[in-house]
Amino acid sequence: MATLPGWNILKGKTAAITGGTTGIGRAIALEFIRQGCNVAINHLGVPKDEHLRHSLLAEAAVKQWGRLHIFVANAGVFKQAEFLEIEPALLKQSLDVNVQGAFYSCQAAARQMVVQGEGGSIIAISSVSALVGGGLQTHYMPTKAAVLSLMQSMAISLGKHNIRCNALLPGTINTQLADHDMKNPTKKAYLEGRIPLGRIGDPEDIAGPAVFLASEHMSRYVNGSGLLADGGMFSNLQ
Repeated sequence: MATLPGWNILKGKTAAITGGTTGIGRAIALEFIRQGCNVAINHLGVPKDEHLRHSLLAEAAVKQWGRLHIFVANAGVFKQAEFLEIEPALLKQSLDVNVQGAFYSCQAAARQMVVQGEGGSIIAISSVSALVGGGLQTHYMPTKAAVLSLMQSMAISLGKHNIRCNALLPGTINTQLADHDMKNPTKKAYLEGRIPLGRIGDPEDIAGPAVFLASEHMSRYVNGSGLLADGGMFSNLQ
């Protein structure tokens, strides 16, 4: 498992991360901590009201550390399904979590950052899926395209507040969302064959790019971007 040197790149900063207990979110949280950052992550059991639910994490970070400098909208759901068999409940869940969840949580974080008047960095975990199609992902890929578009639009809206908004676009990463493919040797080999680096990504492979986008020293002029972290897969698919 590769990690960045402990350079304290984010020393003194406070971040909040949705879906930070597993997979990519957990890897980002651990790396932020190694880089000197205070990190709040969400958990199960919070209220179901969308506006309230997505403001609590930002509020908790501010209550604990007084400021919110970085926000990562990572929480997401995915379950493979044939287009003709997708039920309304599955589509609704995908839209509620992947799109509305990102929107409301980023909105809450942005409001806090505007009040502080110090700028900040908002990062949303999109996917290479935002740029391509997938027969078993017709309910999922549009949500990740929406997340990318959200960051581009927020970058325009919040630029005057010095709040940078960017999307990270992972490729195939070995998380719980990819269990179905990882347990199928034939499918796993196929996926690896599409990636020029020759391997499925680890959650830690996304942590470094997240630190880059979070750091005002490293990416202070990066705004409205979609940063691919896919081992070269998208280039190979063209």
